Amino acid sequence: MAVVLALVTLPTQADEHPVLLVMGDSLSAAYGIEQQDGWVSLLETRLDGKARVINASISGETSSGGASRLPDLLGQHEPDIVLLELGGNDGLRGLPPRQLEANMAGMIEASQAADAEVLLLGIDIPPNYGQAYRDAFTGVYYRLAKEFEVPLVPFLLEGIALDDNLMQNDGIHPTAAAQPRILDTVWPELAPLLEQNDVQLASES
Repeated sequence: MAVVLALVTLPTQADEHPVLLVMGDSLSAAYGIEQQDGWVSLLETRLDGKARVINASISGETSSGGASRLPDLLGQHEPDIVLLELGGNDGLRGLPPRQLEANMAGMIEASQAADAEVLLLGIDIPPNYGQAYRDAFTGVYYRLAKEFEVPLVPFLLEGIALDDNLMQNDGIHPTAAAQPRILDTVWPELAPLLEQNDVQLASES
């Protein structure tokens, strides 16, 4: 009597696509434009199913709010990469840069403790807050990147913020036309993290 053994391949963690968690504010929540036109949605399209993107961004979010929400999101989604795009609203409210730094440091530590890679997406603030405050604010991102050895996009709206054609009437939020450029600004720092997580990227993005 012949015995036939059937091999059943069960899904394993290695078979699953990497998960990207975006923690941001209105700049990543597609404020004032269609959701599908936002840079995070364009990122998901570019990845073409090779990774799953969770956009946990909320318009008006601060670093404090993000820090309070992040632990539950890490437990729920178990991301492989966390993109931290927060601080703009802290700066607009004139909150102390040290408070921003403490909140962001806590989020980086929590993400790394959950075995996630972190990409910092920096932001700048208008010069009318004074150059000393502005320098202290932007310096937070550089210090965090150095301290925790994480990649940094220094300014998410590089080449966009001062172009009236790419900004909405409020002068704070980018238009739909600006979103592909935002993604192109993020991509060079994100691509190596994706490749480390076995995401096969096309030679041309």
